[in-house]
Amino acid sequence: MTHIKDDTVAPVTNHDIAAISIRNITADELSSALQDKKELALIDVREPGIFAKKHILYAVSAPLWRIELLIGRKVPRKDTRLVLVDDDGLLANEAAPLLGRLGYTDISILREGLAGWEKNGYEVFSGENVPSKALGEVVEHQAGTPHISVQQLRARIHAKENLVIVDGRTPEEFFNFSLPGAHNVPNAELPYRIRELAPDPATPIVVNCAGRTRSIIGAQTLIDAGVPNPIVSLENGTMAWLLDGHELEHGHRTVLPEPTPEHLRQARQHAKKLLDRVGVPSISEDGLKQILNEQDRSVFLFDIRSREEYRAGHLPGWRWAAGGQLVQATDEYIGTLESRVVIADWDGVRAATVAAWLVQLGKYEVYVHQPVHPERLETGDEPIHVLKDPDTAGFAWISQTEVLEKLDQDAIAIIDVESTRAYAKQHIRSAYYLAAEQIDAFAPGLTGGSKTLVITSFDGVLANLVARRLARLGIDAQALLGGNQGWFAAGLPIESSTERNLSGDAHAWFGAYDYSDTALRNQKFQEYLDWEIGLVEQIGKKGGSAPFTVLGAKIS
Repeated sequence: MTHIKDDTVAPVTNHDIAAISIRNITADELSSALQDKKELALIDVREPGIFAKKHILYAVSAPLWRIELLIGRKVPRKDTRLVLVDDDGLLANEAAPLLGRLGYTDISILREGLAGWEKNGYEVFSGENVPSKALGEVVEHQAGTPHISVQQLRARIHAKENLVIVDGRTPEEFFNFSLPGAHNVPNAELPYRIRELAPDPATPIVVNCAGRTRSIIGAQTLIDAGVPNPIVSLENGTMAWLLDGHELEHGHRTVLPEPTPEHLRQARQHAKKLLDRVGVPSISEDGLKQILNEQDRSVFLFDIRSREEYRAGHLPGWRWAAGGQLVQATDEYIGTLESRVVIADWDGVRAATVAAWLVQLGKYEVYVHQPVHPERLETGDEPIHVLKDPDTAGFAWISQTEVLEKLDQDAIAIIDVESTRAYAKQHIRSAYYLAAEQIDAFAPGLTGGSKTLVITSFDGVLANLVARRLARLGIDAQALLGGNQGWFAAGLPIESSTERNLSGDAHAWFGAYDYSDTALRNQKFQEYLDWEIGLVEQIGKKGGSAPFTVLGAKIS
């Protein structure tokens, strides 16, 4: 279980707030700031579903009502240059003083928000984890990463050709669905473990994912790492498999193979060559202490081994990130552009893989670190530090038992604030969904003047923050202890109806796999694949430029 630590910030006086730098900047000024090689956190304070529909390329999602939960992880240094963006400036003007109360001191607001950005001719993007996905498309385009179609793969399988299929996604995603006969080896693990699955260098290796990006990145990872086998990505991944009319398997888990001493030696040798090629330096214990003591730079520390290895023992204060996901969804872990990022492993292979890709993304100063006889290790999951607004009031938790009793008495209204996607899949029976920023507008109609609002979220942490902010607004609200996770685990009543989604489609964002109707799902698959392929052209437009440097790029 993840440990939550409340870091309630000391009260900030009006004098302190007045001393904080909050100013408006133009779209042109923001464009220049994105190119000036100085640390910058571009924070989009709208709700996640709205963000996914339209945002600036390097913006990081940290919605107003979730800032206390997200900002400390994404932007740990309090004097980092922050630029806040929303649709038109209204939410940003509310978020700026909140960030000031949380201790941030250099805050700007994009004048006229996204409307001003677009009015000045700058490009906007839809989707999630866009920079990382754009890199995958550019890699295939520039490096010529070889691929195989579903039809070609099935023909080779039916011919009983000796080949190895590896799925580069996370174990959780692989468990949900996978290709028949595939092994689950997350992308960052591939150079470390692939020789156990394909020891004969003549054995072809096919890398797949759910769509395109991780298939391409996984295949190119093996090529860049010097693995001698014939390597291809599965074109359009499991989407193409389903579009071609074939079934996927469900509920599978595969055990990651441990490399033999000889295979580990080979992998380390190639990892060293990779680091030399891409120019990533190793950093010693002393060097690490030195950069951590430099107060004017942000440093992110990531242990990218498997979750089980991290839990068994990791360096104090280091965060865990599945290596492949740190490449695939960098904006979910790192909110500060041009920051320093240190990647650690214990084997000398996996950190090199991840570091090489982060360098190719082009927005970070990257190092690798290999611990040598650390004096002490921490075990278990990393604690999540929540910054709490000192201006918010206290509130009371409510237990599952109390919720059940008060539901019978029609004395409460339950509001789920997690996400439209999670709500559509499963939620507490009779719960409404509302984006947190809309609760104050809907509260009078839901409470009828006599009901109490009960706020719930995945684990109750976000609900805690929302209830505190509502109390500050004079709205009586309680947070469900244990959240949805605890409710589901207890086997209490649930449903999947979307009838009580009061925020509607405006705040909704669904992935292509979220659709159950086959025809609609296939339409969404094709739209998604077309969108990914189109990113190569889109990042060439004004406001969309990305400083990618593809390691395997062919020289024309």
